[in-house]
Amino acid sequence: MNKRIKTIITGTGAALPKQIITNSDLERMVETSDEWIVSRTGIRERRKLEEGLSSVDLTERASREALERASVDPSELDLIIVATVTPDYPTPSTSCLLQARLNAFKSAALDLSAGCTGFIYALTVGHQFINSGIYNKVLVVGVEVLTRVTDWEDRSTCVLFGDGAGAVVLQATDEERGFINFSLKADGRGAELLIIPAGGSAMPASTETVQKRLHSIKMNGNEIFKFAVRVVEETLQDMMRREKLKPEHLDYLFLHQANLRIIEHIRKRLKLPQGKVPVNIDRFGNMSSATIPIAIHEEIVAGRLKEGDLVAMVAFGAGLTWGGLLMNW
Repeated sequence: MNKRIKTIITGTGAALPKQIITNSDLERMVETSDEWIVSRTGIRERRKLEEGLSSVDLTERASREALERASVDPSELDLIIVATVTPDYPTPSTSCLLQARLNAFKSAALDLSAGCTGFIYALTVGHQFINSGIYNKVLVVGVEVLTRVTDWEDRSTCVLFGDGAGAVVLQATDEERGFINFSLKADGRGAELLIIPAGGSAMPASTETVQKRLHSIKMNGNEIFKFAVRVVEETLQDMMRREKLKPEHLDYLFLHQANLRIIEHIRKRLKLPQGKVPVNIDRFGNMSSATIPIAIHEEIVAGRLKEGDLVAMVAFGAGLTWGGLLMNW
């Protein structure tokens, strides 16, 4: 990495819908039970965005909080990156809608689609613009409204997903902290393991695609589980080795919140205490690209995550994609 210009996170924000769907609620919708859901996923409840609102509404709320905490006016932004697989529209981008909401007309704007790894991908793209000296202030948002692409009659997937948005402000600094290194990976051979089949150019919307529920998430959970436990540890160990560090040196490991069993498997393999690996999947479910920034924000608000802490983030998702980032907070 270019050592001349470092990237730091100066503000965080989060937005969560008010509506809560508990496992008991789901018991009345599909053939499932609270015990079955908790034992297999760790999820007890999730958030569902209210009718009449969309991803840009969550994105704006999270962004305004992050900007306020960073003491950055929207007019100062150079770039807005929104990581999402549930944009308001196929086009225009959610980032352009957000730019208009914020009156951030100096900034460029783009959406990025990398599934649940989207936030990590977006952070590294924002960092590259800062590290190159082109931009100084970048807003990165992970947002998903997955309940709008969930088949509520498919008990294997409808118990998993929730809605939310997390935002961070990236800024250039000459301080001896910030982003250290990152790892981005993909393997398109696993594309069909986690997919929304219809709605794109391969399978345009039709009466048939709607009747067959092809506009909702389809997932091979067993294969995703095996993939996740392998790549998460490999990614983290690779980043740590490059800095001649070991996992036990970490103050925080923020993992994508897809399944509590995956999180606990990794935590125990790395011999990390529970306090170093925050969990919010029990309260929010899988929010895809929003899980990690919301978890970070919660630790900031609680006063636990502090300047100088060694922090790693690792995520995995559709594509297949996976990646991580290591930083001194």
